[in-house]
Amino acid sequence: MYSNFKEQAIEYVKQAVVEDNAGNYAKAFPLYMNALEYFKTHLKYEKNPKIKEAITQKFTEYLRRAEEIRAVIDDGGPGGGGAAPNGGDAGLATKAKSSKKGGDDGDGEDPEQAKLRSGLNSAIIREKPDVKWSDVAGLESAKQALQEAVILPVKFPQFFTGKRRPWRAFLLYGPPGTGKSYLAKAVATEADSTFYSISSSDLVSKWMGESEKLVANLFQMARDSAPSIIFIDEIDSLCGQRGEGNESEASRRIKTELLVQMQGVGNNDQKVLVLAATNTPYSLDHAVRRRFDKRIYIPLPDLKARQHMFKVHLGDTPSNLSERDFEDLAKRTEGFSGSDIAVCVKDVLFEPVRKTQDAMHFKRLKTSEGEFLVPCAPLTPGAIQTTMQELATKGLAAQILPPPISKADFDKVLARQRPTVSKDDLEIHEKFTKEFGEEG
Repeated sequence: MYSNFKEQAIEYVKQAVVEDNAGNYAKAFPLYMNALEYFKTHLKYEKNPKIKEAITQKFTEYLRRAEEIRAVIDDGGPGGGGAAPNGGDAGLATKAKSSKKGGDDGDGEDPEQAKLRSGLNSAIIREKPDVKWSDVAGLESAKQALQEAVILPVKFPQFFTGKRRPWRAFLLYGPPGTGKSYLAKAVATEADSTFYSISSSDLVSKWMGESEKLVANLFQMARDSAPSIIFIDEIDSLCGQRGEGNESEASRRIKTELLVQMQGVGNNDQKVLVLAATNTPYSLDHAVRRRFDKRIYIPLPDLKARQHMFKVHLGDTPSNLSERDFEDLAKRTEGFSGSDIAVCVKDVLFEPVRKTQDAMHFKRLKTSEGEFLVPCAPLTPGAIQTTMQELATKGLAAQILPPPISKADFDKVLARQRPTVSKDDLEIHEKFTKEFGEEG
């Protein structure tokens, strides 16, 4: 039955090509799109790998041509049967344009490159994240190295003369949840640079040959908008060891292109910084690892860093914790990652809400902002026996105020929370640091 899909697709392609050659692009475009839909359906059922490969190749060709035609139509080119410019050979002109890599025919970049770049545009962080250096607890040497690479060259270019050059590629590695991506956000906030935040899904294309073009276009865009920073999160998913059994041909090509582009960035000293993060540094390809001139270990937070994190995550939420309480919390969370502490505080933030929901007695509290109802013990002077639901039915929901966070709230949450990073994970990262890295 599924062979009918292929036949129908071929029929649409024939009609599309006739209209395309005649310059009737407004008619050719929907015919190409119909053909692509039928080809796509056929591919779901086709079992023969050689036939699938051949159809995929044709699909890519027709998709590319459809995109070219749409670009011509969008630019106000010939539509429903009108004569094509320059004697009716606009179809040939568009094809020729797409075959030129650099778009050197005077009309700007070709449609294929425009399509790739539009896909990458979503990776540009135009609004800076609100994460400052002071929000990052500890990691002083990592922050100093990143400032040398990002802030100083832009603000003080006169520092970098002669043989002194800023660092061009950083690898941040360490256990999950230690703040690698958070540090990258701080770089994006503090740096006066275009920031490209990339994941493997942004660069991996299902069409053969597209992925390495995306990598090349990404670096070209970064050079065009320099000074700029390319942040690749979970780089191990793109750049695992070469020669592994599960490595595909597409994966090898992406890796090769990334190596070529990173080598170019370093040699030409362009204002492009590559920042990458990984939880599994040993799984990185050796050649990729060598491209990173700075490899910084982002360890679990120390005592002072944990104390700072509790304060940062608690923010301006009302609490009655003293400095000594924060010190005690930091001592009790040895082995916790930054992410573990964030989860802990998030859980604690809901404790006052839970107390308010379960409360059977409330008292009136007068403040400079007005009069509120707060939960209290039964024997508290002025206690009213009621519940949150009863107060809400009386129209007093807006006056209910949860109590401030207490040390007891933290004690309750910490009694049930455990660190997520194992000793084995730490040993692996410490071994890698001794061999290839440096302490953050």
